[in-house]
Amino acid sequence: MNSSFGQNGSTVVRYTDSFGVIIAKNATVVLLGMSINYLNGTLIHTFRKHQVFYHNPRYILFIHLVVNDMIQLTTAITLFVCTYVFFTINTYLCCFILSFVVFTSLNTPLNLAVMAVECYIAVCFPLQHPQLCNIKNIYIVIGCMWALSILSFLPDIFFLAATDPALFFSTVLCEMTQLFQNPIMIKKREVIFAMYLVGVWLILIYSYIQIFLVARSAKINNSDAKKARNTILLHSFQLLLCMLTYVFTAVQKHIFILFPSIYSYFIFVWYILLQILPRFLSPIVYGLRDNMFRKHLKKHLSCTTTHKMSACRR
Repeated sequence: MNSSFGQNGSTVVRYTDSFGVIIAKNATVVLLGMSINYLNGTLIHTFRKHQVFYHNPRYILFIHLVVNDMIQLTTAITLFVCTYVFFTINTYLCCFILSFVVFTSLNTPLNLAVMAVECYIAVCFPLQHPQLCNIKNIYIVIGCMWALSILSFLPDIFFLAATDPALFFSTVLCEMTQLFQNPIMIKKREVIFAMYLVGVWLILIYSYIQIFLVARSAKINNSDAKKARNTILLHSFQLLLCMLTYVFTAVQKHIFILFPSIYSYFIFVWYILLQILPRFLSPIVYGLRDNMFRKHLKKHLSCTTTHKMSACRR
């Protein structure tokens, strides 16, 4: 099977894999995806079962990030498997899957920026925090995230439908660079990604500096300020992983030229590191690191284990 991995979990024809390698790669990707989605699903279930999280904007933003990660991971793995099983798929189905890939990819940096702003307001403007970061405003912000992401990609689909309507009655290799080849759309996409990343970086840096200055001058609630700074640093690490996705094409070309013998293995490892493992960061960084969420998660897991043991004894 000829395949190689492109941006946003998609694939491009590059090299030939043996049947055994195909099975191993697909099994690895699917098992990792199922494990991470199971962990994320446990976090969502814990959130739903405890009312205390419903009224805290921080946990609402966190669980939105988890749901976003689950959608992104599921669509990326779906494209991966479909490329090996079907190679080409219907254009309508491809556009539908790619839409969710792009939406969730753009949502991730936006969600990180909003979480950083929430930390900044909580530390620097604690009295205004209940008014600025109330539940209604948080849901409005989440809606705006999705609106921005949708409006960033839907024009590409409309433009493609208007300029090449026959394409939608055929099958295609489901990859962004293969489906959307118009230079205008490519340049627009690059500009949008650059604006998103630069804007989020500025927000993260500004929030970190302001929290640091407030903690240094006030010397009160220093533990909260330290935790907020550490959280923003973790946001920055996640954003770095997001940025690596956009340098994929350049790295891919250089590896293919310099190290053709290890090219297929490098591309697969790159796919695992950029498309799958980052989805594992959110539950570790926010779910297990947070004392309240960790306490309720342990309670939920202990209750589940006790229920299973009781059922076995019966």
